[in-house]
Amino acid sequence: MGCRVPVSGPGAPADGRHRRLGRLGYLPRAAARRMAAMADHPPRRIGIMTGGGDCPGLNAVIRAVVKPAVRAGMEVIGIEDGYLGLIEDRMHPLGYMDVSNILTRGGTILGSSNKANPAAYAVPDGSGGWVKKDVRRQVLEHAERAGLEAIVVIGGDGTMSGAAQLIELGLNFVGVPKTIDNDLWSTDVTFGHDTAVTTAAEALDKVHDTASSHHRVMVVELMGRYAGWLALHAGTASGADVILIPEIPFDIDKVAETCVSRSRFGRKFTIIAAGEGAVPRGGERFVDHVDEKSPDPIRLGGVARWVAQEVERRTGLEARSMVLGHIQRGGTPTPYDRLLATRFGHHAFELLCARQFNRLVVMRRGELGSVPIVEVADKVRQVPLDDPVLRAARAVGTSFGD
Repeated sequence: MGCRVPVSGPGAPADGRHRRLGRLGYLPRAAARRMAAMADHPPRRIGIMTGGGDCPGLNAVIRAVVKPAVRAGMEVIGIEDGYLGLIEDRMHPLGYMDVSNILTRGGTILGSSNKANPAAYAVPDGSGGWVKKDVRRQVLEHAERAGLEAIVVIGGDGTMSGAAQLIELGLNFVGVPKTIDNDLWSTDVTFGHDTAVTTAAEALDKVHDTASSHHRVMVVELMGRYAGWLALHAGTASGADVILIPEIPFDIDKVAETCVSRSRFGRKFTIIAAGEGAVPRGGERFVDHVDEKSPDPIRLGGVARWVAQEVERRTGLEARSMVLGHIQRGGTPTPYDRLLATRFGHHAFELLCARQFNRLVVMRRGELGSVPIVEVADKVRQVPLDDPVLRAARAVGTSFGD
């Protein structure tokens, strides 16, 4: 694509090409490449950060951005611990060798934080509590002092919402979608999800063995927050008998009936995959605790325990629950996630070269493109009730408790 930083010359293009395109919505990859060829020059110094919860594939994106950026003559600054690094002015240079041999590593070499929204940053109130403070101007000062012309922000819906609030003040971002929950608006898939599905499905497979040995109902609680993609995909892949997701409020009596029916017909065990955001019909979501310091203070949890207790009380069948927890976030990324993260990172680099700022890389119907970050802020992509995997699971007899 010929993306090179000139030794001298003016700054951003003066004709406003990137500003006009920013209002057009979805931008196919081919259009971004054409704009890269037209741009006066790419940014000379960029930042890169990973925000929100960690997931496999973050390092693959970092590698896919930093290596071509360095080869093109850009300076790359790593921002530590997501927005917290921008708030506290913690950054360091990233070179070519700094991102070598990190493709297969889980986690993130830059660190991350899900408790640092610059528009609502929790600070002590002096009486043992917390108060939210807008520190966006402080972030802007630190970014300007570091000479960052644009920041590659890798994160989910919360991270993109934070970026949208900083875009209002003039910071430039290019977003890359990550989340094991697969719930980011405007993209069909996020990296990290495939690895989490693999981890969760393998755990459900192992639970299947012990459930069949002891003739038990086993309820496994999976992550996913307010979207059921992880529970649906892992549950279907492992052949779970019941899958509970936020999009379909469940009737606990029907869940119990499924367990009894299986027992009567010789299947003396039942596997239930429950998304943490699943909610009983006419009830409320289960909340484990509230974190006042977090921009998203609600921490879901407890649905698996409640379902196991209620099934045992209603049926007399022995039931156990387990929470798979943060193991779903760890481990080396699957080959699929490594490839997806690499493609996402490279397209983010192409957007930088084209000076197409404030856009999020997305995958739609198998094709890369981008959309304005502000379009995805504060939105969650849930499982549609006509989703092909959901329909296939119903067709083979999987119950969703409805």
